[in-house]
Amino acid sequence: MSLYLKQNETQSELQKRVAAELQEKAKKRALETEQPDGVTDSAYIKDTKQTTSLAWVWVLIGIAIIVIAIWLIVATM
Repeated sequence: MSLYLKQNETQSELQKRVAAELQEKAKKRALETEQPDGVTDSAYIKDTKQTTSLAWVWVLIGIAIIVIAIWLIVATM
């Protein structure tokens, strides 16, 4: 496909049309991103439960595992 360009025009009709479409897409994308984060993608939270009051026990178990691993490494040197 070839386009005839007049010598006094700097952009062809196709270039003008593509530029207008890109500007329109950019405006739509800008409007979509104005929503706060999590409004459209919060479905992953569905059917989850809140952390129980025993969460600190898991933290202590994790710390104990790390301490034991460090002790074993130091003791074998």
